[in-house]
Amino acid sequence: MRLDRFISRQVVHPFCGSGSAEHLPILMYHSIADEAETGVSPYYRTATSPPIFQHHMELLKSNGYRAVDLKTAVTALLNKPKEKLAVVTFDDGYKNFFTAAVPVLQRLNFTATMFLPTAFICKNRRSFKDRECLTWSEVKELHRAGMHFGSHTVTHPKLVELDWPQIKTELADSKKEIENQLGDAADTFAYPFAFPETNKDFVRRLSETLAEVGYVCCATTRIGRAKPGDDLMQLKRLPANSCDDAKLFQAKLDGAYDWIAPLQAGVKKIKRALAPRRPTANSRAAEKKSHA
Repeated sequence: MRLDRFISRQVVHPFCGSGSAEHLPILMYHSIADEAETGVSPYYRTATSPPIFQHHMELLKSNGYRAVDLKTAVTALLNKPKEKLAVVTFDDGYKNFFTAAVPVLQRLNFTATMFLPTAFICKNRRSFKDRECLTWSEVKELHRAGMHFGSHTVTHPKLVELDWPQIKTELADSKKEIENQLGDAADTFAYPFAFPETNKDFVRRLSETLAEVGYVCCATTRIGRAKPGDDLMQLKRLPANSCDDAKLFQAKLDGAYDWIAPLQAGVKKIKRALAPRRPTANSRAAEKKSHA
């Protein structure tokens, strides 16, 4: 029995109400395809089969949600939403967003926000993690059709392991490339890999750098629903994949998965405390200077 599923459905969900305008589910998808992902824990899988994705979106619709882009949702959060909004987000710029997800979204009059790692989005087809990515011509077509695009860095690195000039380059260059290609603002960002929320100094400086570059919000891998008053540079999301049956997906919409957030933070804190300190370029430079 998958523990997070059991606790969410059987223990927490019976005490939850239905979703409300006060809480914003920001769903996190990656690949919309039939992929086995053998050897990967259900919690960490990043593929959602097309029929399951369609069922998720139909459930979202039947629950009274209107799916909007992330920037629209953030604006609503600042003004306290008056209707049930949801955000459907996709990371990594995979081609099957175009072929498998968008037709479903359009039938339901939904939009979505795709976060692009721009080094893998080119004139000719490239792949990332052995999955084909969108081309710029496809991105432009989708943009004209009402889909929204934000940044997922240039090269999809572990930002916490880079020095700050490199981080700023990843943030600024990806934003500039998307804006040059689409002629529209790219001011939403999704953090690649696990968000280092327990590294307070890093998170503080990242937020400052994101704002300096021109982003209005940052979607993370922190689990839960967003609500008014949340830090817009640390937005929580609800991961979804093929293992989310209707009951688990409903539980996530209703807040029965939010209990994982403090547990997730606690595990990260313990791992960080036990892990050997890995020198960054900044710390190496500081050490070299101190011995000069």
